[in-house]
Amino acid sequence: MSVDRVAVAHQMVAHYNAQDADAYVAAMTDDACEAMYLGAVLREGREGVRSGLKAMFAQYPENRAEILSTQEFGETVLLHEKVARAADGEKFEVMSIYSFDGDKVSRVEFIR
Repeated sequence: MSVDRVAVAHQMVAHYNAQDADAYVAAMTDDACEAMYLGAVLREGREGVRSGLKAMFAQYPENRAEILSTQEFGETVLLHEKVARAADGEKFEVMSIYSFDGDKVSRVEFIR
């Protein structure tokens, strides 16, 4: 049975919105990373992602992402998201690219 990659990516956004870094990284490989598209790695390894998210959630306790659209291409899921750091704070759009290794996410890249 193959994994529903769209469901995994959407669940990761739900965990992100709940500010549950532990549940978010549970969907990732041990050596997963988050990076800017074709650029610098922001958080490296499952533990690096976990600690980076926890620090960001502490800085932005109202941070939320809304999925505007979803595309799936083979083993890759693309999410167009609108992110708000606070209800009355900075808002921006991002394209998140979820790459999979089997049933786990191995890399998330952001175009902003």
